[in-house]
Amino acid sequence: MATQYAISGTTARDISASVEQGVAEGALGPGDALPPVRRLAEGLGVSPGTVAMAYRELRQRGIVVTRGRGGTVVARTPAVGSRRPPKVPPGVRDLAGGYPDPALLPVLLPPRRVDPVRGSHRGSPRLPALEEPAREWFARDGVPHDRVTFSHGALDCMARLLSVELKPGDTVAVEDPGFHHLLDLVPALGLRMAPVAVDDEGIRPDALRAALRAGARAVVCSPRGQSPVGGCFSAERRAALLDVLAGSPDVLVIEDDHNADVAGAAPFPLASGGLARWAQVRTVSKHLGIDLRWAAVACDATTLARHDGRMLLTSGWVSHLLQETVVRAMSAEPVRTLVARAGRTYTERREALIAQLGELGIAAHGASGLNVWVPVRDESAVVNGMRSRGWWIAAGARFRIAAPPAVRITTATLTGPDAAALASDFAEVLDESEATYGG
Repeated sequence: MATQYAISGTTARDISASVEQGVAEGALGPGDALPPVRRLAEGLGVSPGTVAMAYRELRQRGIVVTRGRGGTVVARTPAVGSRRPPKVPPGVRDLAGGYPDPALLPVLLPPRRVDPVRGSHRGSPRLPALEEPAREWFARDGVPHDRVTFSHGALDCMARLLSVELKPGDTVAVEDPGFHHLLDLVPALGLRMAPVAVDDEGIRPDALRAALRAGARAVVCSPRGQSPVGGCFSAERRAALLDVLAGSPDVLVIEDDHNADVAGAAPFPLASGGLARWAQVRTVSKHLGIDLRWAAVACDATTLARHDGRMLLTSGWVSHLLQETVVRAMSAEPVRTLVARAGRTYTERREALIAQLGELGIAAHGASGLNVWVPVRDESAVVNGMRSRGWWIAAGARFRIAAPPAVRITTATLTGPDAAALASDFAEVLDESEATYGG
């Protein structure tokens, strides 16, 4: 129970604002328990209904969660302020961020001439010169491309799709382990998460079926390059997932194919399986550059109308300067050659580390993408042990809901000799942590 912060207020609004202030200032931290409704009501001299209403507002805004008999606690990543990635200590090699290798990214060339705009771009938010390559991008992998639109990156798009499709309290099926920013986003939107277990072929059909039976109204998944496990759909897995989804035609299925061009895996998208409600989101951050906050979206007619309708009321459109930069990069033959080389290189580096770990008897996952996921018993011990040897890797807790512990290692910049050195250090750390863990 949190005892260092006194919640105040006589109305539901004031009480919720007091809790939010405590969270924002750090007086209430993730996992801290709030007083039971009746106890706080007695302390503040208000009705239990007033406190219950305040707690309900806090839940809907992603600041607290309710754990049944465990009471109401501050959310793991409360939706106040901003959570930055931990700072990389000096003198260690950063393999925690999931970023591409800068040496395999093109130099971007923004437009040199920018003419004044008369009025607004709301009437023509998408440049035809970029819309056509975007359609070809989806068509290349068999994704229906009759309806496409743009957004400011994958998370921006998914936040908009979920907020216009669902209401606070609704449930979203998410990968577990999954993309940590998405796991932060969903509760921030006031939505509940139903964890769906992941293996080397992506989300598991049995786990998806259970989430749908539990009332999930949307599913967010990655067809390949899944972060952090690296799973990628096979033809058989795709067919099994479509069979499960056939019984829930009203569920919105969002595919995050965020590193389609460098994932190192063949496409087997759910989007081409005849779903009634679907969207596939693709970004260029992993193969053209992280400054390009642009995503292309292919989707059904209803989803397109809802997405664009909300965008029209907010940002209106993606900057045409940004669109011009993207289309120039996408259409340049040297860039295409570099992207193809990047895809091959990332596959070689990922597979090299998995092989090196395997030779030492350490199981690791990474069928596609830029990361390798290694199950461990004690995440903190492994992360700290690797840090002492000059490696900075990510603890799996940021990516998990109910999945067992593990660590994520980004292999995008890890060359062959480095992979051997890292694997050797990892084996030593693992031996030390296992001995400590076992007492």
